[in-house]
Amino acid sequence: MSFWLRPLVIWQQPNFCFCRLLSDHLNLILNNFTKRFLMDIEVFLHDWIALANSYNTEKYLDKYLEDAVLNDPSVGRKFVGHPGIRDYFNSYFIGYKTQTKFVSLSIQDHHAHLEVEFTGEFPEGKIGGTFDFTFKNEKIATVKADLI
Repeated sequence: MSFWLRPLVIWQQPNFCFCRLLSDHLNLILNNFTKRFLMDIEVFLHDWIALANSYNTEKYLDKYLEDAVLNDPSVGRKFVGHPGIRDYFNSYFIGYKTQTKFVSLSIQDHHAHLEVEFTGEFPEGKIGGTFDFTFKNEKIATVKADLI
């Protein structure tokens, strides 16, 4: 390497390292931001199922926006807001001693499709179900529940 090129290489090397360090630092900041400020839908839904299975109505309702809508074509009704969702939860989960088991989950942006298995004191004893969620402000905004 010629004498005149050596200072250029030395000068470029620290800049490259600085840019790489800056890039790595920004990625770390963005990853931490994502973990802290964007909800982890899978963790959220596992917690939601655990709350449903423990029949903790208040904590279950805390997962929903105040004006959330739960549409359940299998019972032919829409349940609006916390009062409506409370009625749904009391009737179909607590009333039938329903337990929910996680089967599969697909997530896209602020939407999730959850497949579950229900067991309880209802005529079938065991039946599959689905939930299609939309999330807003780290809570459930809408959910369509159905049996399969």
